[in-house]
Amino acid sequence: MMPSGVIFGCEGTRLSADEARFFADVSPWGFIVFARNITNPDQLAGLVEELRASVGWRAPVLIDQEGGRIARLRPPHWRAYPPGRNYGDFYAANPAHGMEAARLGARLIADELHAVGIDVDCLPVLDVPVPNAHDVIGDRAYGLTPAPVATLGRAAAHGLMDGGVLPVIKHIPGHGRAGVDSHLSLPIVETPLDKLRSQDFAPFRMLADLPLAMTAHVVYTAIDPAEPATTSAKVIEEVIRGEIGFDGLLMSDDLSMQALAGDLASRTRASFAAGCDVVLHCNGKMDEMIAVASETSALDGVAAQRAQAALAAIIEPAEFDGEAEYQRLQELMGEFFGNTSMGIS
Repeated sequence: MMPSGVIFGCEGTRLSADEARFFADVSPWGFIVFARNITNPDQLAGLVEELRASVGWRAPVLIDQEGGRIARLRPPHWRAYPPGRNYGDFYAANPAHGMEAARLGARLIADELHAVGIDVDCLPVLDVPVPNAHDVIGDRAYGLTPAPVATLGRAAAHGLMDGGVLPVIKHIPGHGRAGVDSHLSLPIVETPLDKLRSQDFAPFRMLADLPLAMTAHVVYTAIDPAEPATTSAKVIEEVIRGEIGFDGLLMSDDLSMQALAGDLASRTRASFAAGCDVVLHCNGKMDEMIAVASETSALDGVAAQRAQAALAAIIEPAEFDGEAEYQRLQELMGEFFGNTSMGIS
């Protein structure tokens, strides 16, 4: 039996009996963990094992571990990493070393994730922020123009994959112009299509060969004035699959975010109808997960092929000295920031 096209979170640091039964029945394709689920490495590794045991196979386990303010794993148990913008600033001063730092930072993150069994990271952020946009993206972005965003995004993706972790490009086809936080309300972008093509879509087009992408809960009035990308067949078919050329597994951003209208069941239906292969639900609330599951079926056809192709891209990493390489990253970025903090505030 194929798993169903959904990725779920859970509520706490251990899987409850009710959650284990629910996941066994629904058979989600994957899981995602957040800070609420994490206390230390041994506990997290145990939770990852429990999640996989509930479905009876090595289902992918995701996390948002970008560095900077978006980091579910933090000191003292895990290392601190810079936000994307710090790599971008370093790249502007020294392109070769900036690319090396972005790749190495992601390789170090992958090393820590692999150690606890996590094999998908929602990184790199390929959004290109513009002046006066909401800071929900902000310093998470590598830069303010497409070329460095794409270059450093590619370096980070390679670092993750070298460490046995799949990257997820986000938020396709671009969240950088959003004037509001899509966790709280619906961003409406009224930029002309030619500008979107040349700036917002460009980094995604340059990394369209990667295996996983996450949608943006953003309306682009030049394409579809009524629906955000996640629930817009026009955006997904014409832009994401068409102009951008992404043919990997497409997942929605979190369905519980308030940018989306309607109840959880209708959000799920709309996402699949628009062309998402998999939907993502993060908060671990059982009543919401039941509603999402009610509108989710087993992966089949092209969606199943994309899911299998993504997992087939996971490799077993070569031996890696994390402590030595982290020191190297600090020294490398210290050339620009003048110390070993890598600009982390």
